[in-house]
Amino acid sequence: MNKHVKNVTPETTDFSRRSFLVGTAATGLVLGYAGVPGVGEALAAAPANFEPSVWYSISPEGLVTVTCGKADMGQHIASTMAQIVCEELGAKWSDMRVNLASNDPKFNDPVLGAQITGGSWSTMMNFEAMSRAGAAGRMALTEGAAAAMGLPPYFKDELVVRDSMVTHPKSKKSMSFADIVKSGKATKTFTPDELKAIKLKTPDQYTMIGVSVPQIDIPSKTNGTAKYGIDVMIPGMAYGAVVTPPVRYGATVKSVDDSDAKKVPGFIKAVTLDDKTQTTTGWVVAVASTYANAKKAAAALKIAYDGGPNAKLSSQSLLDEAKRLQGLDDSGQFFVKDGDVSAALGSAAKVLEAEYTTSINIHAPMEPMNATAEFKGDILHIYSGNQFATRSGAIAAGAAGIDPKFVVMHQMWLGGGFGRRLDADMMVPAVQAAKAVGKPVKVIYTRENDMTMDFSRPLTYQKVKAGVDGDGKLVALSHDVVSAWPTQRWGIPDFLSPSVDKKGPLDAFTVNGSDFFYTVPNHNVRAIKNEMAHNATPSGQLRSVAPGWTFWAVESMIDEIAAATGKDPAQFRISLLDGAGKNDGGAQRLRNTLLAAMGLAGYGTKKLPKGEGMGVACVSSQERATASWTACVAHVAVAPSGEVTVKKLTVATDVGTQVHPDNIRAQVEGAALWGLSLAMHEKATLKDGGIEQTNFDSYRPLRMSQMPEVAVAVIANGEKATGVGEPAVTVVAPAIGNAIFNASGARVRALPITAEAVKGAMKA
Repeated sequence: MNKHVKNVTPETTDFSRRSFLVGTAATGLVLGYAGVPGVGEALAAAPANFEPSVWYSISPEGLVTVTCGKADMGQHIASTMAQIVCEELGAKWSDMRVNLASNDPKFNDPVLGAQITGGSWSTMMNFEAMSRAGAAGRMALTEGAAAAMGLPPYFKDELVVRDSMVTHPKSKKSMSFADIVKSGKATKTFTPDELKAIKLKTPDQYTMIGVSVPQIDIPSKTNGTAKYGIDVMIPGMAYGAVVTPPVRYGATVKSVDDSDAKKVPGFIKAVTLDDKTQTTTGWVVAVASTYANAKKAAAALKIAYDGGPNAKLSSQSLLDEAKRLQGLDDSGQFFVKDGDVSAALGSAAKVLEAEYTTSINIHAPMEPMNATAEFKGDILHIYSGNQFATRSGAIAAGAAGIDPKFVVMHQMWLGGGFGRRLDADMMVPAVQAAKAVGKPVKVIYTRENDMTMDFSRPLTYQKVKAGVDGDGKLVALSHDVVSAWPTQRWGIPDFLSPSVDKKGPLDAFTVNGSDFFYTVPNHNVRAIKNEMAHNATPSGQLRSVAPGWTFWAVESMIDEIAAATGKDPAQFRISLLDGAGKNDGGAQRLRNTLLAAMGLAGYGTKKLPKGEGMGVACVSSQERATASWTACVAHVAVAPSGEVTVKKLTVATDVGTQVHPDNIRAQVEGAALWGLSLAMHEKATLKDGGIEQTNFDSYRPLRMSQMPEVAVAVIANGEKATGVGEPAVTVVAPAIGNAIFNASGARVRALPITAEAVKGAMKA
């Protein structure tokens, strides 16, 4: 990320451009949201509550309700935020509640300056702010309790806060949080400087952090009271079913014949989208009184399309273009440019060169994309589960042709996100349909809509060239990464990074991970935008983002170098993780994590049967500045046919401070299995401009019958809390690829790994 995004500012004043609509997301909201009639009143907490911070309130009944500004998609981030607050506040866990934030900018991430959930940033970037909020509340409550008990003000330092009670041991007086709030004596407020000056607990003082408390959101999710976007019901609303063109992007509607749709009971209207935000192209939404009838009406529409400029493109087209671009000396911009790579390669004793590819991958969360739009006077209300409220509010505003300050986002629980709900395409048909028919409209995608119109993980092509000296020491590495640029598509300048060769901004979210912690004196990384792929397959951020492909290349090449120089691949990594120069600190933590994974897996201590092997990989995902140090040992069996069975994944991860051990373990296990699914099973293909896979019969993620044993070691050392949702995704594929080589001698360089590719490499 580019020094953490603080201001999401507009590039231009041209309303027809998506970049402006996106850019005004923060500025419009910040300047105008509080001034929208009726909005502030609707969102304000009850006057009787005590609000020590924007992030939580305490009711006269003593209930502490934490407002979570992050999207909760099953990772329990709302409960995690509550747990961090609870630690410093001194509340009883059974008194804690959670609430999901609106798009009011007061709920923006304190580091990012926007409402966004991704990058495994949430706990890492909010731990301190939530801790300080909790501590401030505790201090205000103790001061209020001292006043209510009739104690001199200086006695407040003698008060003990625990389990929602404030006690004065000497006088044996005590008050509950509820009684303090009722007394009205808790009134202290804090300036930003005073908040920063609060001394927080040290890890040895924690009583809540590091405890696997019951997750607050589980009861409502199991009894059906938790509301997801798909659950939204508004009196008098209609339903919309979208009809999408056969081309992923660039098609236009030439004509719509709705004569058969009019025969469907409850049919209201077919609305051809006029999407000035350029999120969608060539979409029509059929509106009817029920969702079933909306789907029937959508199927009855006869629509003629102009396929546009991408109608003849295929996955092979995108790959061919990527290879062409990589071969041009002036392509792209440099993300890393250390030393003199050309000279070092020219004098190297041995040079290795390899190409690595990944396929288009689809998010496919279980809850299909959906949104409900309702106009109330001048205010547009959007009900949806979304990972980027700041940007999505602007997209909704652009679809409606209104100022973003007149959009209120009602955040819902997410039935899976994984980066898919960073985009707001589902809001466009809901908004324009609601505007066209004059009533609220709920749009629900079919699985086919969602898969063929996904903002997918892009097809990538990487070329890596490495040079070693006569002692087998890695002296140079050149790494070219060619892909669509998902983050540039957002049109938010502050999410881009300056190139080191000063050729303009680049999308670091396509190359993060390539700036590894190995000591290599001569190291280049070139980020190359594949404009063809960028236009034909508008890409998004899929769980793990760039490290999901950059570490596939880096960690595979490191193994190839070790093999070529006759070194053990794990020990070769350890020698490169010497912590020299800019790698100090990070390299040591990654080395320790690798050693932990090796020890837990028994790497190097077991004699394996013929056709079996172990492979290692270690990563600093998600980004160099926000890394969680993660390593994997994969144990595989390879049959003569090339079929690969993953027998066990052993993952170690250094998370610094662990808030909820069970949740961390669950996330690491889930991330590792997602990484396995991407490595071995998932592949989408483009043909004639459209995604060929439409459902789970043709796009096949990991099945339960294919599950390996998963062992997880969590290293908690009291350092700053890091993220855990994504890093384990990125380490699994290269560990499996390296294990396949050790089991069979077959070197695979394309994801997903297929039996055909393994068998072919075995013969080679």
